[in-house]
Amino acid sequence: MKKTHFSKLKLSVAPVVLGVALVSAPAFAQDVSADDEGAVAPDDMIIVTGSRIASPQVESNAPLQIVNSEAIQQSGVTNVQELLLKNPAFGTPALSRTNSAFLTSGTGVATVDLRDLGSDRTLVLVNGRRVVSSLSGSSTVDLNVIPTQFIERIDFLTGGASSLYGSDAVAGVVNFVYKKDFQGLEGNAQYGLTEKGDDIRYQANLTMGANFDDGRGNIMVHLGYSNERGLLSRERKNTFTDDSDTAALTGDLADYGVPTEPFFSSFPEQGRFVAGDYTFTYSPSGALQPCFTTNGPTCTTDIGNGVGPNGFNRQYYRTLAVPVKRYTVAAVGHYDVTDSVSMFFEGTYNKTQSSRIIEPFALSSDGSTGIYPASGVMPIENYIIAPDGTTTIAVNPIVPGAIAAQATDSDGDGLRDIGFARRLSEFGTRNGQTTRDFLRFVVGFEGTLADRFNWDLSYNYGQVTENQVSNGQVNVVNFRNALAAMTDVNDVNGNGLTTDVICVDAEARANGCVPINIFGKGAITQEAIDYIAAQQSLQTDIKQQVVQGNISGSLFELPAGPLGVAAGFEYRKEESVEDNDALTNQGLNAGNKLPDTSGQFDVIEAYAEVKVPILRDQPFFRLLELGGAFRVADYSTVGTIYSYNVQGTWEPFEDLRLRATWARAVRAPNIGELFSGLSQTFPSGLQDPCAGIGATGGGALGDNCRADPGVAANIAANGTFTLTQGDIQGISGFNGGNPNLEEEKADSWTVGAVLNPRSIDALRNLTITADYYNIKIDNVIATVGRGTILDQCYNQGNSQLCDLVIRRPTNTATNSAGSIEFINDLAVNAAKLETQGLDVTVNWFTPVDFFSADGRLNFNLSYNHLFQNDYTPLPGATVDRADGEIGTAADRFTGTLGYSNDKFKWSFTGTYIGKSYEDDVSWCAFFGDGSPRCVSVPAEFYLDTQMSFLPDEKFEVYFGVDNLLDNKAPNILTNTTFNVTGTDTAADVYDIFGRRYYAGVRFHF
Repeated sequence: MKKTHFSKLKLSVAPVVLGVALVSAPAFAQDVSADDEGAVAPDDMIIVTGSRIASPQVESNAPLQIVNSEAIQQSGVTNVQELLLKNPAFGTPALSRTNSAFLTSGTGVATVDLRDLGSDRTLVLVNGRRVVSSLSGSSTVDLNVIPTQFIERIDFLTGGASSLYGSDAVAGVVNFVYKKDFQGLEGNAQYGLTEKGDDIRYQANLTMGANFDDGRGNIMVHLGYSNERGLLSRERKNTFTDDSDTAALTGDLADYGVPTEPFFSSFPEQGRFVAGDYTFTYSPSGALQPCFTTNGPTCTTDIGNGVGPNGFNRQYYRTLAVPVKRYTVAAVGHYDVTDSVSMFFEGTYNKTQSSRIIEPFALSSDGSTGIYPASGVMPIENYIIAPDGTTTIAVNPIVPGAIAAQATDSDGDGLRDIGFARRLSEFGTRNGQTTRDFLRFVVGFEGTLADRFNWDLSYNYGQVTENQVSNGQVNVVNFRNALAAMTDVNDVNGNGLTTDVICVDAEARANGCVPINIFGKGAITQEAIDYIAAQQSLQTDIKQQVVQGNISGSLFELPAGPLGVAAGFEYRKEESVEDNDALTNQGLNAGNKLPDTSGQFDVIEAYAEVKVPILRDQPFFRLLELGGAFRVADYSTVGTIYSYNVQGTWEPFEDLRLRATWARAVRAPNIGELFSGLSQTFPSGLQDPCAGIGATGGGALGDNCRADPGVAANIAANGTFTLTQGDIQGISGFNGGNPNLEEEKADSWTVGAVLNPRSIDALRNLTITADYYNIKIDNVIATVGRGTILDQCYNQGNSQLCDLVIRRPTNTATNSAGSIEFINDLAVNAAKLETQGLDVTVNWFTPVDFFSADGRLNFNLSYNHLFQNDYTPLPGATVDRADGEIGTAADRFTGTLGYSNDKFKWSFTGTYIGKSYEDDVSWCAFFGDGSPRCVSVPAEFYLDTQMSFLPDEKFEVYFGVDNLLDNKAPNILTNTTFNVTGTDTAADVYDIFGRRYYAGVRFHF
């Protein structure tokens, strides 16, 4: 008996749309029933994502789309993420090449996000089995680890599928099915670049396969390499110079999308220094320049907001798209131990290397960087202890006399001080290099039982290690020591000189301290840099182990057909460790404190699925079928959870199929959400709701504010609750995990129809599907947001959230008593996510005779209309609507028109993103009737094309053009909601590269 291999799809039926493919594998297919074909042997059964039950037909009761290997080839993509994101079922990616340059981790990672519900709610599988995450503490899979040319097809199923595949499948499942039973040699090489000659990309791939032992076994090996060189902001004219959206500065929505340029950073390379009533900087010629006196001259160039030559052009150093290299080795094989039992294995090793570059570090004396966290100012005088024990006060000799002359004692410690802000250009850019090593192997057995069942048993191991090294940060302790300098009049360093400048602290000197001169561009010496520079490192280790078994088949025959069943179990263990360097742990590299995180959990699960044929070949009931699935999972963290679904299919006549599903899906909290330590942050833009509250009045808000002793003491001393500028800027807080989290719960349902008029010859190759979906997720795991915490605590009286607000006690300075010191924002089960929309797909093909060659003309379309995408942070809180906003367009589609014959292929693919709006909270103006007018960006339509020539059956030469119309991304500038830093647009939504070309060759023997 021939052995069944579950990933091998046998299709001879009419295809259904996938608007991303020239020639698509069918997602919903014509029935091949037992009545049509006679008895169906297990060999002829297939598994399609969305059901564990093998079936003789390609169909799904939930919206399922399939992308095949030919579609991947004809897209010319380097990473399969690029192809999937064109389909409107996928939302804006959390991580990609164009939005990860500023991240402390995750640079260059490529993720997918079904229905814009979050990457952690999209379950990624390979051959129906889990894949280890590439982000510590998360379940998010990096698509860089998927060997693009090794893929046979991609199934993506939208809607809750936890009952079949377990936790994380809340938004749906993306299943990568690898090639199998391949024989021969196949390879390709491709080179591409933009019309500007940048963002060069190239790849080379080789796949080899052979049978052995008289065909009882097969092994296939894939070798792949790709290199995407990246793109810097300064390489493009529109992103060369720092700018800001004019509307963000003027408050006039009519100015939206209009750049104010230049809008340089107010952290200049030469420094900005506040001494008493004066602010100093250096002119472009290097002359010290006093500015902004209370009674006197001001600078001729405005450095207050960074406009003009005294500012700093950050954009010159930023990254539009990070470079990514990938090395991949993959193998699959099987061996028929007996006629009914086969051993199989899968193995993948991937090394991904990425890097990032952003502008040099911006350092200031205030508490946000930790140089002087208590006072926010730098002492320019120091207590000097002479050899005879006498103490004197001496001025730091590095401080220019004009600045020192204006300095005062602003913090009351008896020493004069100054404030400063400076760009550390002498240290070079902040840059980082990341290497991720991915290893995954699966071993197992599969077979048939009693000619009625298919079964498999497997062990799945995955491990990802990441090593990241970053430069450009500073050791704040060393920096503080280097700023405290004195003239060595007593020759304490014993070098015989009494005029050299040394560090004040003896222990610091013993550790190599070198005084630093921050006054003027280029003033910092290499010796000082060597003492102060802090290399940042991050190592992660993620492991996943899964043991699972499945069995499916026909239990017995019913009048309408076989009763299909499936059952199985799964044991899974997840481990994750994230290890930062010591300075990062303590927040001593001029950044926020980042703790190490480690944790693990395990879960054992069991599931069962049934598919019951009710009626077949009856009037108006060509087919009526019901099905359902149930899964129970016992987690070491959240305990026992349940998921289930109910499905139904009704085919009233041959040309029409109606289907519906309802599912309860779950997502257990991941390691990061449960076990992340407290990381400090310094939020900006927060307003204390108690500001201005008096001894009486103010309603519930006033009562809630006065209940805090510090606030009451402040009111008693000042008449109203009064805050200093330091109080307003001095708010800190901690983010972190929560070991008491529960699982998320989602209810989703879909109702759809498949129209394939096979009874009409002229239309039998046309297939139209329409599916309405509705997904509601409760107990969403998320932080609440500090603004919401303040509002809910003081305006709504939420006592639990009030516990997260920590105010300064009554024994602090009068004006600071009661001011907010910390607002902690921990993950909780409080939010709600809701989305609903309509998917429509169209697929049509017809044979054509073109220039005496038999060919085929194809048209595919995939369209989505979004009715709702709402996020509610807390019950009763204001709903944040995202549908129609940038990145969540209300209307999207992708369509392909193509022609192919034995010698030639040509396709055009168009991708449409509808008119989209800015955030409705920040970027809408309301009129007298209460109706909002929100600023928007116009719709975008991108057109791609590829042409292939096949001189013989073994070789193919192809070339393509992406963004053929050379569409420019809309202006979504700095200080707007959806701007990706350094790109002047929403780079994770719109094309930032412009027209680009590629060419390649394929061969197979």
